[in-house]
Amino acid sequence: MLAASIIICTHNPRKEYLERTLKSLREQALPRDLWELVVVDNLSSRPVAKEFDLSWHPRSRHLLEQEIGLSSARQRGIKETSGGVLIFVDDDNVLAPDYLVEALGIASGFPFLGVWGSGSIVPEFEVEPKDHLKGMLIWLAVRDVEKPVWSNSISFNAPIPFGAGLCVRRNIGEAYLEFYKTSSIKIAGRKGQSLGGHEDFEICYLACRDGLGMGIFPELKIVHLISKNRVTDEHFVKLVEGGTMSKLLLEYKWTGAVPRSPFCAHGLASMMLNLLTKRGFWRKLYFAELRAVIGARRRLALEDVGLVQ
Repeated sequence: MLAASIIICTHNPRKEYLERTLKSLREQALPRDLWELVVVDNLSSRPVAKEFDLSWHPRSRHLLEQEIGLSSARQRGIKETSGGVLIFVDDDNVLAPDYLVEALGIASGFPFLGVWGSGSIVPEFEVEPKDHLKGMLIWLAVRDVEKPVWSNSISFNAPIPFGAGLCVRRNIGEAYLEFYKTSSIKIAGRKGQSLGGHEDFEICYLACRDGLGMGIFPELKIVHLISKNRVTDEHFVKLVEGGTMSKLLLEYKWTGAVPRSPFCAHGLASMMLNLLTKRGFWRKLYFAELRAVIGARRRLALEDVGLVQ
């Protein structure tokens, strides 16, 4: 078995960004005979295989996944690879040259972890975000921790690694394949124009369920290339709506917490207060969160008849 499988899931990638991602992989210190590289094209309008040459790597190939959705692409990558550690790399990630070496070092040095990821995700902006967005950059998977931290707690407050550079032991990846097939509430991640997410969180929760843990490490360094369209007010509003709805569904699925109705007495009072006090972007953000709660409750009502009145 190979030591690692690097899986890049992509849909209509920005050419110069994916080229930099692949260049960072060409420059990895880990010998290429220890790892394979798979690029999963999730039905891009221009076939990725025709645009990007992988011949520099002896164990590389392009795959076409026709079911739209990040979760579908990740699952295809798991099925089609054989490495002991699965490393998911986004098409706008530039890995430090020692990323793969460090990732495998963590695999051997921390056998109690089932998943781990980058604690140093540094943004490189095409256009600098406005001041009011700078406090929300965690929504763009920006992170900086000073020391390793891990947990086996199924909670959003735990140190959960993001999907960018996510490292997963093969047995956990294969458990995810089986879990997804039998799950009534699908956490599908990005899907077309939808900005849902948290399929990476579900993989982490599965590791905890199976007696392992999750961790983040500053030794795993990534530069995250962020295009100008991702630092607009409109994108953040859409991102918060999709991400919040996915979070609520995931919380119900794993903890049984039902999203509270916004139309109860407390919710209506909160609504009136927010309408009176919030303006501009912050009002739009509030309504995005409100739509997410309503959408999650509607989805749960369809999935589990009688759950939500």
